[in-house]
Amino acid sequence: QVGVVESGGGSVQAGGSLNVSCTASGIGNTDGLNCMGWFRQAPGKERERVALIYVPTGNTYVADSVKGRFIASYDGSEKTLSLQMNSLKPEDSAMYKCATGRGWSTAGNCNMYSAWGRGTQVTVSS
Repeated sequence: QVGVVESGGGSVQAGGSLNVSCTASGIGNTDGLNCMGWFRQAPGKERERVALIYVPTGNTYVADSVKGRFIASYDGSEKTLSLQMNSLKPEDSAMYKCATGRGWSTAGNCNMYSAWGRGTQVTVSS
């Protein structure tokens, strides 16, 4: 059974840093799950892809809005995708959710998603 557990997040002042991590059970097994990613959604806004990785090839996607500030890293032994968020801005405030799925598209997205975490809140004050 696939499960996703997030940790980290919290509150910080603008310019600060936070880390969120996501551990997926079931990825890399016979179910073929091989894609993980972080998404965020602020109240009244659409969900945004933040950072994704396709595990078999190491292909990644990082949103332009966070490039140069957020660093995604994947630990295969722990099946954990971490997101180090630096130089945080108030507009980074959102509910951050992790998902795991299968396949990879040329647009840098999992072809399908099997499990979503409950999310962890990130709040950046000015």
